[in-house]
Amino acid sequence: MSATTVLWVTLAVFAQESVWNFYDAQVPSELRQYIASAGLVGLIMGLDNVLGVLIQPWMGFLSDRRARHGKGRWAIILTGAALAAVPFALIPWTHSLPLLVLCVVGFAAMANAFKGITETLVPDYVAPSHRGKAQGFVKAGVSLTIVVSSLISLLVVDRSITLAFAIPPALMLVLLTTSWFFLGRRHDTAALPHPSRPSPTEPSALAEPPSADFASPWAVIKDMVRDPSRARTLLMLGIFCFAGMWSALRALLTPYGTEVLGLSRGSAGGLALPGAVAFLVCVVPLAYVSSRLGQVRAMRYGVGVFVVGLLIGFCVPTVPGTVIAMAIASVGYAAFAVNALVALWNLAPSRHVLGTYTGLYTVASSTGAALGPALLGLTVDATGWRFMLLNGAAFAAVTFTVFTRLARRIAPADH
Repeated sequence: MSATTVLWVTLAVFAQESVWNFYDAQVPSELRQYIASAGLVGLIMGLDNVLGVLIQPWMGFLSDRRARHGKGRWAIILTGAALAAVPFALIPWTHSLPLLVLCVVGFAAMANAFKGITETLVPDYVAPSHRGKAQGFVKAGVSLTIVVSSLISLLVVDRSITLAFAIPPALMLVLLTTSWFFLGRRHDTAALPHPSRPSPTEPSALAEPPSADFASPWAVIKDMVRDPSRARTLLMLGIFCFAGMWSALRALLTPYGTEVLGLSRGSAGGLALPGAVAFLVCVVPLAYVSSRLGQVRAMRYGVGVFVVGLLIGFCVPTVPGTVIAMAIASVGYAAFAVNALVALWNLAPSRHVLGTYTGLYTVASSTGAALGPALLGLTVDATGWRFMLLNGAAFAAVTFTVFTRLARRIAPADH
């Protein structure tokens, strides 16, 4: 595994995620200036995920076609980033709900056009046997974006909201250009890795059929649905469930901090910082442990840790209690984040559909993330902000059941 290659891929993913994390932390508060209902705020926050479901599989398929012809994916990434930066920076300049929603939707549409393609750089440049470990370093970089977002919230938001919204897109453009300069220019000569051999701990890496022919994303989906083992379908369901609860927690954490803990908007936006640090510390070790333990088992254990964290936060509704709860929940999420997409890549029937499978991962995660904030927000409307973490723990328990079933389904493949 080339350390420099992983570094530049990580930098590219870091660049785009720095914008998305600040979006999740501060856009809900912008919406609450016009909307009182937590459920409606959560619904609007889920629009970007709906757009991701519609856009990313097709853009992933388009990038796969470019990769097969040696053109690479970078043209889509850089163009999409430049277009997405404009509506994002304009969000604090809007002075009405329609204009705010227009900027939010405009950013989400443009950013989703290249989001999954950037993540597909991992299997483009990293051999299958090292993808799990490489993904650990990538996710460590992603956790640093939460740190950056939290620091901007703490240090800039309360002083200048317009400057705060200008920093993340500027950072994204600079870092993506840097990554392209060192890595993207040799994409034409980078060999796509061949499918890996099946792992003794996962039902991964099916042999690529010599005549595999996927003319559209729908053909890829049909192949997944017709799989007799149903492993890929069940994995998609687990991704849907966990992504929904994590997105709900991230989207509603800042309002929770202001309503329950009595914090200012900037301080509440920084509640995610301890969790980001915990994620950063544990994600790489978890990637190495998961290679031995098995990706599905690691994800199942991670969901259990996530539930424990939320229950602690509910039982101790103070700032220190919430900080500890977020740190524990973030460790649980790290076990999921580092393994879910790699498990799906390894199950892909052909190395020529990796971008499409990244898009399908987005279908599962974004659909869950679109519904999660709205669903959790509706429970908040019914029970009050005080019970938000308990409600989230109940939903996460359903996710634990899904991964338990998946682990049992693939048990014969472990031997």
